[in-house]
Amino acid sequence: MEAATLTMLSSISPIYSTVRTTARSSRFCSLRRSFTAASAPLSTAFTRPFSPGSSVFLPNRSICKASRSPMESEPAVPPFQGAESFFRSVLASMETVYLDRNPTAKSVLELVRSVDSDRICYDHLAFRTFGVNGYGIDSMANFFLDFGYEPREELRFPAKKLRALWFSPPRIPHTDTGSGVYGPLPRIFISELLVDEMSPQAQEIIRKYTKISGSGNKHAALASALGFLTWEKPLYSEFQQLARESEYAAWTLVNGYAVNHVTISSHRLKSDLRSIKMLNQFIEENGFKLNSEGGVLKVSPDGLLLQSSTVADSVSFQFSDNVTESVPCSYIEFAERLLLPQYKNLPDNEVKEFHRRDGFEVGNADKIFESTSKDQLTRRAAA
Repeated sequence: MEAATLTMLSSISPIYSTVRTTARSSRFCSLRRSFTAASAPLSTAFTRPFSPGSSVFLPNRSICKASRSPMESEPAVPPFQGAESFFRSVLASMETVYLDRNPTAKSVLELVRSVDSDRICYDHLAFRTFGVNGYGIDSMANFFLDFGYEPREELRFPAKKLRALWFSPPRIPHTDTGSGVYGPLPRIFISELLVDEMSPQAQEIIRKYTKISGSGNKHAALASALGFLTWEKPLYSEFQQLARESEYAAWTLVNGYAVNHVTISSHRLKSDLRSIKMLNQFIEENGFKLNSEGGVLKVSPDGLLLQSSTVADSVSFQFSDNVTESVPCSYIEFAERLLLPQYKNLPDNEVKEFHRRDGFEVGNADKIFESTSKDQLTRRAAA
């Protein structure tokens, strides 16, 4: 990282401490209640029946908001809180670390910009965490909550022993011209490994490193912006142990709070690439491998959320016992959100983001997680 960037980031910790309030906001309290409810038996915590592979809805929430009248104006969105320039600078530093480590993501962004007039909007940024000792979703969510993001729906992945929560961005006027982290604020998708459901051996390894980290969970955003783990580097044997049980756990052990992926909002592109099918074809024709798990194009049951992703890059990692091995890093995703049925006849020049399908889908996300899997990385290496 350039010296100027490091100099700027060295002041994040004291600045961040002044942005935080002593008492958590009502949004954070709501988040805590949501996870308390989620830990209860599903038959009592949620009114909707739960089945594997379906979204878990928080009370009084709806991903698609399909009941909105076609004549209804844009829903109320809370305003941004704090200094926007500081917030965007932190996102930019996270993005810089991400692009420096992942040449595929950097090349794909440059490729799309070469066709689409240098303007790209991010649909969401994603992070992975360990759900234990305060190192789970809350640890990264705190930063975004402080600037006005709001918790939305929870999603569960029983087979992977994961759950996730996504956050909607606050309102910032005049974001029609910026690109990337300087454009419309992205959604935030944060997942966590349900550590208590892992084997005793895996739990011991994870708890060992979160304990070593001390209070590192309080500086998740700083760790992501600087590109450092909040714990010491693990032993290679420990990485292997986790990888045998959970590739997600192994990834998080060596990548920590690094951005797991950024997502290009294809429908906001101006060229023919605004169709995700055209974008996928364009990406593959230029030599990039897309995640084939469940098919290259992942489609929600309602047909309104379409997603795809590249296969993760691999990086050389030196473990604490001086073993150097290749480990999975991050990838780039693409998402197209189609118009909700009640808005399908709107003229193109009147369409806003809230007219489109919102939220996430367990079936899609479950396949996108595989972008860092050994099977996908092996397929990429063999190509």
